[in-house]
Amino acid sequence: MKQRLMTAYAMTYQPEGYKELIAYQLAFNEAMRLHWLLPPMLAEEEDLLVAKLIEGSRLVCAYLAEAWEYRRCRDAFVAKLSEASAKAATVQTWIAFAVECGYLKAEDAQVHRDLYSDVLIEIGRLINTATVVVNLVG
Repeated sequence: MKQRLMTAYAMTYQPEGYKELIAYQLAFNEAMRLHWLLPPMLAEEEDLLVAKLIEGSRLVCAYLAEAWEYRRCRDAFVAKLSEASAKAATVQTWIAFAVECGYLKAEDAQVHRDLYSDVLIEIGRLINTATVVVNLVG
């Protein structure tokens, strides 16, 4: 039953490019939120934690774009989606460190962690429907 629902989801959700992927849109918007939120808080943007957090958030988007280009080969597509998923989880960890180091308020951090949870859910959907996506490409 779950597989049928995932297949139906994949058949009706057919983005034309990586920028139309829900996961990409969520990740891009969140990366920009973090970019605008964090730098003003510091005298120097070279702080390693902030740099890692911003870089990681951008890499989620980059991996999703790469995955889209690999969509003709299921294994390569899933591997790159898995990298995006791992990087999104890493960003959630950096967010937790940002709270502990006083860069983010706990309430603000929870919003960002929740948004990355949504990104992870969408990436999971893409992984679960990878075979359908590959077949749609032909």
